[in-house]
This record gives sequence, C-alpha cells and structure tokens, in this order.
Amino acid sequence: MSSRASSRPPQDIGILALEAYFPITTVNQIALESFDGVSKGKYSTGLGQNNMAFVSDREDIVSISLTVVKNFFEKYDVSPSDIGRLEVGTETIIDKSKSVKSYLMELFVQSGNFNVEGVDTINACYGGTNALFNAINWIESSSWDGRLALVVASDIAVYGPGPARPTGGCAAVAMLIGPNAPLVIEPGIRGSHMEHVYDFYKPVLNSEYPVVDGQLSIQCYMKALDKSYDAYRKRFVEKTGNQFTLKDADYLVFHSPYNKLVRRAFARMFFNEFLSNPDDPIFKDVQRYKHQQREETYFNRGLNSAFEQLSAEQYSKKVAPSAILGREIGNCYSASLYMGILSLIDAISDDMVGKRVMCFSYGSGMAATIFSIIVKGSVAFIQQKEKITKRLSQRLFVDPSEFSKTLVIREKHLLANSFVPEGTLTLFPGTFYLEKVDDKYRRYYKRKLKEKESSTTTPAKL
Repeated sequence: MSSRASSRPPQDIGILALEAYFPITTVNQIALESFDGVSKGKYSTGLGQNNMAFVSDREDIVSISLTVVKNFFEKYDVSPSDIGRLEVGTETIIDKSKSVKSYLMELFVQSGNFNVEGVDTINACYGGTNALFNAINWIESSSWDGRLALVVASDIAVYGPGPARPTGGCAAVAMLIGPNAPLVIEPGIRGSHMEHVYDFYKPVLNSEYPVVDGQLSIQCYMKALDKSYDAYRKRFVEKTGNQFTLKDADYLVFHSPYNKLVRRAFARMFFNEFLSNPDDPIFKDVQRYKHQQREETYFNRGLNSAFEQLSAEQYSKKVAPSAILGREIGNCYSASLYMGILSLIDAISDDMVGKRVMCFSYGSGMAATIFSIIVKGSVAFIQQKEKITKRLSQRLFVDPSEFSKTLVIREKHLLANSFVPEGTLTLFPGTFYLEKVDDKYRRYYKRKLKEKESSTTTPAKL
C-alpha cells in the first residue's frame, strides 16, 4: 500500500485509513458520582458523559502508541516500509528529550526501514492536528518521495481529585495519510486562531495533572471557535466565491473535553450564523440577541439555552453521531477529534460519500483550527475493520474505588526507576504494556498475545 511519486502533483490528499485504541478498563460516570459524593447527574447529565476509559501503570503513552500502530499495520495489511513520515501528536510526556516516535521505530526494525521523517509535536490537545497538517504539507512538498505518512494522535488524560477528574479519558488514533484518499482534507480552506493564555497547562513536571482554570478554559474554547470560524468562512469565500453557512456542512466534529461543551459549541456556531444573517426566518424567536457583542456572551445562560434549543434538531443529525465515542471513552486530548471522526464513520458510514465534514480542533494555551473533510470514497471498510460496537461491549467496568487507587499508583510510578508496574495484565489482546523500568530509567515493553497466537509464544521485548 504505497504511492509512487510522478510528475503529476498528488491529488485528493487525506486520510486513507484509521485505527483506534482505547483501554479495556472503564469507570461508569453514574457510579463515580456516587463514589465522589456529588449530586446525582452531575457527571452523567451535567457533563453529558456516560463512561470514562483509564489505564493503570501498566500502560503509558509509549505503550498505547505502540498498540495503535502495530494493530494498524496488522489490521490494514500495511508494511512499515510503505511509510516515509511518522509523527506523533501528544501532550503526555514521560521524557523531556526522547520522543514517542523514536520508540515506535522499533516496529520498523524487521522491515529495515529507518528512513522515516518526523518526531513529536506538542500543544495540549492540538498536537494531533498539527501532525496531520505536517503530513499533508510533506506530501504536497518537493520533499515527498512517494511514500505514505502515518500520524499518531494519542494521550492519557488524568486529573487530580476534584471536579475535573471525571473529564479524563484515554485513546490513541493512527491515521494513514496519502493521495487518492476517501477522506480528503479540503485543500486551502481552513481557519486558525492562536493566542497566549493560561487556561490549561502542565508546569509541574513531576505530575500528570494539569493546572486548570475551568471558566477561562470554556471561554477560550468558545473564543477560538468564533475566531476560527470567522477565518474559515473568509477563506471559503476567497477560494470558492460563495458565502459559507452551516447548511454547507453535512456533519460536524468537535474536540470534546466533555459532551456538554460540544453541544454548547454547536449552539455557538448557530449564534455566529445568527449574527451574520439575523433576518433568516429560522432566527425569528431569538431576535432579542441581535445586538449582543460576541465577547460578552460566553456565559450568557439565556442566550446559550435559546441557541441550544434552536439547534437541537440539527445537533441530533449533524453532530451527535460523532459524539458517541467521546461520551463512552472520555476526553483523550490529541486523539479526541479523530475519535470523533471514527465515531461518525462507525455510525453512518453508508451516508457519508459526497458529504462535507467540518472539524474543530482545539488545544489549550491556545491553538485552534477549523478544517473540513470531503468524503470522496466509501469508508465502510473502516467501519468493518474497527468493530467499535463490539469492542465497547468487551470493556471491563471497574469500581470507582479501584479507579481512584489506580491513579494513586500512577502517581507513585510516574518518574520512578527500578520498578515493576503493579497493574494487572487484564488488557485487550494485542495491547502493549510496560514490563519494567530499570535503574537507568529505560523502559521495557511486551505485547499481550492475540487469541490466534500460541500461549507459549514469548512477546518480544522493546
């Protein structure tokens, strides 16, 4: 599976295939509400979340990235020799020098392919998107040698005890990027917003937990959405000569810290549409907000409620299918948007050909982009290979008390050396896990056997 360079520039560059990994261990949000002693519905209704994936000290950013890439190669029958660029987007750091990508090169040893560009890219939840854009730029450039790019977006989202803890999660996504793709990244049409803010950041290097200003984070998310949408619409006019409205987007996928924010974000886009065209009959019942200044409305409950109600039907059709996995897995930072794309494929793959999918990527600090995907070919093969519904049904639900103890153990081993992880080996088949860390902080990994493999097989050390 490769693409040869020719005198003709590559066309229809985008996502050729996707693979996702999420851990087997899961905690239910309603059970977590009871354990935390908060009001009923605070997490399940207030945040809009059903369940949350998490990992023990047996899994880390390297192991989940190894898992998703190895599973991708096997599932889609792609050879590592076909890859000319590999870049990882993550904010989960276990080494201030050595990249996650360098660990992944172990998977290329047997193929003999060490001529692979790319390293890691970091900015909160935006790293995966930046890695995707870098891959596309590489294929469009004079540096492209005809091979394909592999983008990995992976993160482990954990929080200290308190109101942010239920907004965690964990996942990794591997995306094969190349020409003649079924999921084409619409060329030349995207809008970004970048700004310096302290809404969410990780200055404490001996902790996995971020420093979060919750209210500011929501404000920054909405501001970035407003500004990116402005830039996207401006660019759309420049490229096509036509004004863009939400009617031009068949589906929308949002970065999802939690589902309630996604609902609010879509309502916010309706508000932007209203400000641009207040005389549209659809807005006849919200005329009282015609003269509101955008920057004064982030926490206007009346306005937010009115536009959530106004957009509810369109949300169900255009957004809800992409939010299913996020509600089940939780926030997975760099992987969040791309789990949303996979969720959309899983829900309605047969209805996607010829459609435009608008994507909003946000990373705190802040970096954000709206871009779009044109579906030019069937993606049913991705739905068939990923088997999302089956995999969700095979998860192991863990008591919240065990979830809490697991995070304490992760805290203890975060920067430790000379230890063997305490977590169990209850993992999905094919999952890589941390075997030990030696006295020089070198990490050793094994892979849990797949069912078809002999029980006497010894997993190779990495």
